[in-house]
Amino acid sequence: MLTAILIVAAYLLGAVPFGLLIGFTHGVDVRTQGSRNIGATNVGRVIGRKWGYTCLALDILKGFAPALTASLLLMTGGESPTEQLRTLAVAVAAVLGHVFPVYLGFRGGKGVATTVGVALGIWPYFTIPIAIALLAYAVVRYSTGTVSLGSLTLAIVFPLAVFGYARFDGLALRACWPLQTGAILLGLVIIVRHRDNIRRLLGGVELRVASGEEQGAK
Repeated sequence: MLTAILIVAAYLLGAVPFGLLIGFTHGVDVRTQGSRNIGATNVGRVIGRKWGYTCLALDILKGFAPALTASLLLMTGGESPTEQLRTLAVAVAAVLGHVFPVYLGFRGGKGVATTVGVALGIWPYFTIPIAIALLAYAVVRYSTGTVSLGSLTLAIVFPLAVFGYARFDGLALRACWPLQTGAILLGLVIIVRHRDNIRRLLGGVELRVASGEEQGAK
C-alpha cells in the first residue's frame, strides 16, 4: 500500500508542468513559442534565463523529492532487489509524470531534468553515476552548443556509469539488476523523447544555443 501511494504521488508531482505555469505568470504559453516544449530550455529561451533556471530547479526537485522519500522509506538497509524495484517504480513514475502529464493530455517534456532529480535521490547507486553523466553532458553541450546532444550523451552515459559503479562497489549482478535495468529504462525514455532531435542531428539541421534557436529543450 505504501509503495502504491508513493507511486501515485510521484506521478502526480512529476506531472506538474512548472514550465507552463511559469509561462502563464508572464502571460505566455510556452507551448506556442520557441521549441514549444514545457521544459527549462524553452522557458529560458522564451521568458529569460533566470526563469529557465527556476524551471530547471523545480523540474529536478519534483524528481528528487519522491525518489529520496522512496529511498528512505522503501530501501530499509537490506536493499534487496525487491526494495530496489519498489524504489525505482516511484522514481520512474515521477519521470513518466513529467513526460506524460495527466494535466496536459499526456503531452509533456523530455524528462532530462526530472531524471537527474530522481537519480540524485537514490544514494549512492544513482547519485554518483548521474554526476558522471552530468559531467559528460556539460562537456558535449558546451563544446557543441547543442542541448539535445548533451542530453542524449547523458542518457547513454548514465546507465553505463551505473553498471560501472556497481562493478567498482563489488555488487553482484543478481543483487543490483533492478538498478541497472531502471537506469537503462530512464535513459531510453530520454532517447525516445529526443527522436525528433536525433533526426535533425543526423540531417545536420539541429540548431545550436549560440544561434538562439536550439530545439533540444529539456
